[in-house]
Amino acid sequence: MCGGTGIERFGVPSDCDPGIRAAVEYWLSIKPETGLPGRQHLDPVDIPHLLPNVWLIDVCRDPLRFVFRLVGTGVVRFFGSDPTGRDLSEVFDNFEQTIAYLDFCRVAEERRPRWRRGKPVLFHLKNINRLERVYLPLARNGEDVDMIFCLSVFGAEDEGSQK
Repeated sequence: MCGGTGIERFGVPSDCDPGIRAAVEYWLSIKPETGLPGRQHLDPVDIPHLLPNVWLIDVCRDPLRFVFRLVGTGVVRFFGSDPTGRDLSEVFDNFEQTIAYLDFCRVAEERRPRWRRGKPVLFHLKNINRLERVYLPLARNGEDVDMIFCLSVFGAEDEGSQK
């Protein structure tokens, strides 16, 4: 169970997964006084316990699209392959028609985190039927989102308590 530290103002509930909480709290800790944090603020040395579930997405514009920049080993295991360098629309069928695509667009345009918990929407594996994830905006110049810092936690419904 996560305690309350104000992450709820970003739409992340107090009962989020501890890894999700840690990612949001880290993002808040690297956020400059004004504007958004950028990739230059993110130091993997600060979050080694989160790295297997981290993925970084490059935000490309004109037209808006999303490309895997870095994919943690836990995410690669879930995907079944390493999609680094590939456009999400190449990896996932009908990506532009999913709620995941809509959430990436909202993060890029609204400059605010997005959180979701439930069944995977991009594809499904027999042993994974629940996920929790957060998308956190990064902007090198503090304003224009050029990367999204993501963390996903994968699980099965029969693991015990639903997070």
